[in-house]
Amino acid sequence: MRVKFICPLLPILNTRKLITLADLPLWRPAVPQPLVATNGCFDLLHAGHVRYLQAARALGAALIVGINDDAGVTALKGPQRPLNPAEDRAEVLAALACIDAVCIFPGTRATEFLRLARPDIYAKGGDYTPETLDPGEKAVLDASGARIEILPLLPGRSTTALTRKMARPAS
Repeated sequence: MRVKFICPLLPILNTRKLITLADLPLWRPAVPQPLVATNGCFDLLHAGHVRYLQAARALGAALIVGINDDAGVTALKGPQRPLNPAEDRAEVLAALACIDAVCIFPGTRATEFLRLARPDIYAKGGDYTPETLDPGEKAVLDASGARIEILPLLPGRSTTALTRKMARPAS
């Protein structure tokens, strides 16, 4: 029996989950409440990300994930990053059942993404506290009445640690 492979150039299957910043105001009214939002680079998806995203989704009826564009990741993480372009990172995240929408935003700060998404709940990883959130992002969340939830990290899981491990010579 011969196996026929699907053409890898077919459009991604989860395009309905990919939302542009411009479309967020149109998308938002149709979303079940409460809406949870989070954001980050999500450059190399690992178990820590997956558990965090599942926990964020469990806080509400829908989850939108904002991801930094490539220039934003480079500014935040350094010249060797991102490892994957924004469109690929968005596609991988959109494939997760716990995520209802993914939005790529420009730069290092999610301020405009959060202003347009208007989440009821904002989830961030345990490497943050409400006091260490970006002041502009926190101001947008405060103005919209969003509740901020800090979720625990999975110890020892990070993209930075994985890239360091990959760079070490094999022993």
